Amino acid sequence: MSWLITKYLITAAVVVVVSELARRSDKLGALIAALPIVTILVMIWLYVENQPMEKIANHAWYTFWYVVPTLPMFLIFPTLLHLFGFWPSLVMNTRDNNCVFLAFFAFPQAFWNHSVTLVRSRFAVLHTY
Repeated sequence: MSWLITKYLITAAVVVVVSELARRSDKLGALIAALPIVTILVMIWLYVENQPMEKIANHAWYTFWYVVPTLPMFLIFPTLLHLFGFWPSLVMNTRDNNCVFLAFFAFPQAFWNHSVTLVRSRFAVLHTY
């Protein structure tokens, strides 16, 4: 139980630190928030808890693919914010982001197959040099 409380405290501290930094500096707060701190913490927690390496690797792989459909949110929100204010923009952006996310996974062949092919072709190009 103490391990679980420790994980909660450290993870919560990260969120508090990022929000406090963002209050003082937009760019620094955004930079720190954009870092994969939570993912790194989760991978550390999994490793410390003796989870298989395959599970840790899968976590990193799936995290990457789950981040991709959320990226438009960061481009759309500032525009909505200026037009509608904070709460309506947050609601609209969350709704729109959920639609993009659902489309990303409702039609996985359209995204995944193209992405895997693209990644493989990029690695093939890297190996030719």
